[in-house]
Amino acid sequence: MENIKLKDKEFKPYLSEELIAKAVSKVAEGINADLKGKKPLFLVVLNGSFMFASDLLKKINLDCEISFVKLASYHGTTSSGTVSEIIGLSEDVTGRELIIVEDIVDSGVTIEKLMELLKKKSPANISIATLLFKPEAYKKQIEIKYRGIEIPNDFVVGYGLDYDGLGRNLSEIYILAH
Repeated sequence: MENIKLKDKEFKPYLSEELIAKAVSKVAEGINADLKGKKPLFLVVLNGSFMFASDLLKKINLDCEISFVKLASYHGTTSSGTVSEIIGLSEDVTGRELIIVEDIVDSGVTIEKLMELLKKKSPANISIATLLFKPEAYKKQIEIKYRGIEIPNDFVVGYGLDYDGLGRNLSEIYILAH
């Protein structure tokens, strides 16, 4: 892995495919153990979570369903602090076991908004699974039950995460070079 340039920013290698795969397996093992005998609905937050969700669901050995929601809170390399719902949920989630699948949880603004919207629909339970978690940036009280890797509060790109739309296709994760 070597440094890459996306638009006006340079990024250096941070997390290898192997480390990412181990983190995905760790999250899947936790979900498989906790939800044995249940039929969860995985709600994948687009766009960033598509790679994580794809790899995660391949390791889930439960009867399950998957749906996609799209919320936005990022502009460039910083969170805008507001969330706007772009694509809503069409499934009836009443009494369902829900797992929100996120690529990264930093401030928690997106998670808080999604939880607020979902709780109104009366699910049995809502859990959160994220590949990356930034404990230094997290400002909310909502439990992030399934965490792949904890990272510092730095900007990362790759494996679904982007910088102004670029870099989602990278199989490794890169960190902003300072």
